[in-house]
Amino acid sequence: MLVDADLHIHSRYSKAVSKAMTIPNLAQNARFKGLGLVGTGDILNPHWEAELLKYAKKVDEGTYELKGVRFLLTTEVEDNRRVHHVLIFPSIDTVREMRGILRKYSNDIDTEGRPHLSLSAGKIADIANELGVLIGPAHAFTPWTSLYKEYNSLKEAYGDAKIHFLELGLSADSEMADMIKAHHRLTYLSNSDAHSPMPHRLGREFNRFEVKEPTFEEIRKAILGRGGRRIVLNAGLDPRLGKYHLTACSRCYAQYSLGEAKAFKWKCPKCGGRIKKGVRDRILELADTNERPKDRPPYLRLAPLAEIISMVIGKGVETKAVRLIWERFLREFGSEIRVLVDVPVGELARVHEEVAKAVWAYRNGKLIVIPGGGGKYGEIKLPEEIRKAKVEELESVEMEVPEETEKPRQRSITDFLKVAK
Repeated sequence: MLVDADLHIHSRYSKAVSKAMTIPNLAQNARFKGLGLVGTGDILNPHWEAELLKYAKKVDEGTYELKGVRFLLTTEVEDNRRVHHVLIFPSIDTVREMRGILRKYSNDIDTEGRPHLSLSAGKIADIANELGVLIGPAHAFTPWTSLYKEYNSLKEAYGDAKIHFLELGLSADSEMADMIKAHHRLTYLSNSDAHSPMPHRLGREFNRFEVKEPTFEEIRKAILGRGGRRIVLNAGLDPRLGKYHLTACSRCYAQYSLGEAKAFKWKCPKCGGRIKKGVRDRILELADTNERPKDRPPYLRLAPLAEIISMVIGKGVETKAVRLIWERFLREFGSEIRVLVDVPVGELARVHEEVAKAVWAYRNGKLIVIPGGGGKYGEIKLPEEIRKAKVEELESVEMEVPEETEKPRQRSITDFLKVAK
């Protein structure tokens, strides 16, 4: 079976997270999104563990279920150099055992969702491996709390300790990550790191797993590439929409080339703010290969449906007007992921023709993308040629995509899966 999974989120016990992040809300909105499997996030926090056990039923070791949505036991931790790591646990007993081990290295493990540990990346990985916990770097390229803001290689960070995956983060995709040869042996995860249960946050990046059933053991096999289980698709934001894609000022968001930023000594000449190195420039600094693994799953670039609707009607992403249209699509087609990648555009047009045209443009790489940077998300715009065309005329529309927005034409989800198989 195929199951779509978002394995990195946060609970309301983490800083700057919506109070609406509850287990029931996550289950409900995961169904709206089309996710069959969600990581709990923050499971080392005992209060969050208690909430999970209150609402969700254990269906297999390390696997829980509520309202038809499965949950795996996951968390993110921060090491002694403020680098973040994602962990996936095989059982609740292992969660409790690791919490007990880590308590002596943390002042906030019982109160904070994402605990800070006075341990190195390698030591955390050693403990995880001893307990059978899967571990990998979180949002590996972002400039604040990622592995590559602090280290120049996996080896430098983890030493000889084994890691099992690399999380791409919102500002990178598989092709960018594969420019570093040491990554070729690793599975990539594309997760949302959601701080809100709303569907334009939850599942904005997801992984499509091919497994017998959505359980920890099956997902473990897929991540490790065993027993025919595998990830057949990574899906997520166009990297240019990530808020740290380009090098930019973190105060006024003015964008700079890497050379300019170095010349200005990382201080913005316009406002005096701090310039943050973009993910694209950081990867280009580290790139050492043009090759790609032959078995790497394709990466499908998406934007949340609510953001596409917001662009089309010119209303805020969380306004009532956007939500009403979003709800119409879900009533008709069942989930947001189906609307974004599976349903023919002609059928979408029966609900809202202008949104259908925008979805077609996104699937086919025809939207104008204004890249993000410095902490500000990128923006999407619909070309006038597409806005004026009828749905049945879209394939014949002639237009020039600005050079900085060009990318290969996206294929349908069916085509992606054919390639994967």
